[in-house]
Amino acid sequence: FGAAGKGSVLSKIIKNMDPRFFHVETMDQPEPTELRKPFLYRYFKRIPENGQFTFMDGGWMEEIVRDRVHEQLDEEAFGKKICSIKRFERTLSDNGYTILKFFFYIDENEQKKRMEELLADENTAWRVSEEDLWQNKKHKKCSEVYQTYMEQTNQSYAPWYAIDAKSKKWAELQILERINQNIETALANSGRAVPILPNLFPLSPIPKLADVDLNKELTEEEYQEKLEKLQKRLSELHNVLYREKIPVIIAYEGWDAAGKGGAIKRLTSHLDPRGYKVCPTASPNDVEKSHHYLWRFYQTFPTPGHLTIYDRSWYGRVMVERIEGFASTQRWQDAYDEINEMEATLIEDGYILLKFLLIIDKEEQLKRFKDRENTPEKHYKITDEDWRNHDKFDDYVEAMNDMIVRTSTSVAPWVVMPSMDKRYARVHVLEHFIDAARKAFEKRGIDIDVPRAIEEIEKKDLKAEDKSEKPKADKIKAKDNKPKEEQKG
Repeated sequence: FGAAGKGSVLSKIIKNMDPRFFHVETMDQPEPTELRKPFLYRYFKRIPENGQFTFMDGGWMEEIVRDRVHEQLDEEAFGKKICSIKRFERTLSDNGYTILKFFFYIDENEQKKRMEELLADENTAWRVSEEDLWQNKKHKKCSEVYQTYMEQTNQSYAPWYAIDAKSKKWAELQILERINQNIETALANSGRAVPILPNLFPLSPIPKLADVDLNKELTEEEYQEKLEKLQKRLSELHNVLYREKIPVIIAYEGWDAAGKGGAIKRLTSHLDPRGYKVCPTASPNDVEKSHHYLWRFYQTFPTPGHLTIYDRSWYGRVMVERIEGFASTQRWQDAYDEINEMEATLIEDGYILLKFLLIIDKEEQLKRFKDRENTPEKHYKITDEDWRNHDKFDDYVEAMNDMIVRTSTSVAPWVVMPSMDKRYARVHVLEHFIDAARKAFEKRGIDIDVPRAIEEIEKKDLKAEDKSEKPKADKIKAKDNKPKEEQKG
C-alpha cells in the first residue's frame, strides 16, 4: 500500500551491501514507449546480471492490480495477465534467478495517518500521489484485489511474503530474515536439477523433416508473376498493419545456405524501411550471456505497427547451444516450454508471430557451400563454422525435429519450408505472411479487401502514367491556340 514504508525499509536493507552489485528500480507508471512493447518488456529488461541483485519498488503486481481496481482490465484480461506473470516468474526461477516478493500491509487508518504526516511537510508532500489518496478511500476494494492476485501467484519458486508494515523496524527484520534464508537455500541448491515440466500448450501436428517433400519448385515465369503480385499486396498490408497498430515478429531458422537472406530480402523489398527492422542473431556477447537467454530478444521486439525480422532467433538455445554443449541438458530441455510460454504471451499481447524453417538436404548444402567458396563476391558468406556445422548435419536434423515437435503449438505453429528451389520458398513465405495478416484483420473486425485495394492502386498507377505524358502535350497545344499577346504574357 502507498505510504507503507517500502522506500525507507529498502534504504536500510541495502545499507550494508556493496553498491556495485545491486540496482534499485522504481517502477512508476509505464512510459509511452514501454506501453508500445509487450506487457513484461519493461520488467524483463531490468532483470539483473548473474551474481547481482535488482530491488524493484513496485512491479508487475502493482501495474495490473491498479488497472483492475480502476476497471481498465476485466476479469478475463486480468486472468491472462496473471498467467503471463506466472510463466515469467517460473522461467526466471528455472534459469537460476531467486525471486522474493514482499507485500507491505497497513490498514486504512494507518495509511491515512501516514499520508497526512507526509502532506504536512513540504519536503515530503511529493511522496503522496493522487493514486495513494484514491487507494486509501478504496482500501477494502484494493485489499480484495491484492489478496486475489497473491493467492493466484504464490508459487514455491516465487513466494509471497506478507509483511506487517505498521512497525518499520519489524518490517526490516522480517525482510532481512527472508532474504538471507532464500539466498542460503539458493546456494545450497545451486547446480541441482529441477523437474522438467510437461508441455502445457496444445501442439500442432507437424511432419518430421525426412517426410517433407523437398522437390517443390517454380519456373522463373511463375516466380516473377507471383512475386510481383504478392509484393504489391504486402506493401498495402504493411500500411494497414501500421494504421491498426498490429506488431509483427517473423523468425527464420534453417540450414546454413538454405536461402534465409534471399527470402528476407524479397519480403522487405516492398516494405517501408521505417516500419521494419532485421535482426541477425549472432553468438551472445558477454553482457547477454550474463542475463537470461531471452533477455536480448526482448530488447528488439517491435512496437505496434512495426515488424521485427529475425535471421535466427531464440531457438539457438535448443539447436546450436544444445549441439555445441553451451547449455546443459536441463537448460535446453526446459527451454521448449519457456519459449512456448513467451510466444503465447506475445500473441496474447496482440502480436502476429510467424516461424519459418527453411530446409535443404545435405548434398544441396555442400553444393551451395562450394559455390560460395569458388565465387569471390560470395566468400564472405562461407566460414569455418559453416563447414563444422555441415559435418554435424545429422545432429542438427535430430535437434530440428525435436524443436518443431515440441514448439509447434496451436497458437504459434512452425511453417516448414522446402528451399531446394529458393524461388518456391520466397513466394510461399510471402503467401503465409499475407494469410496471417488477413486472419489478424478478421479477428479484429477490420474490413479490408486487399486484392481489390491492389487493383485500385494499379488503376491509379496506370492513370498516373497516362497523365504524366498527356499534360505536357495538352499544355503545348493550348499554348499554340492562344493569341500571341496571351502567349507572350
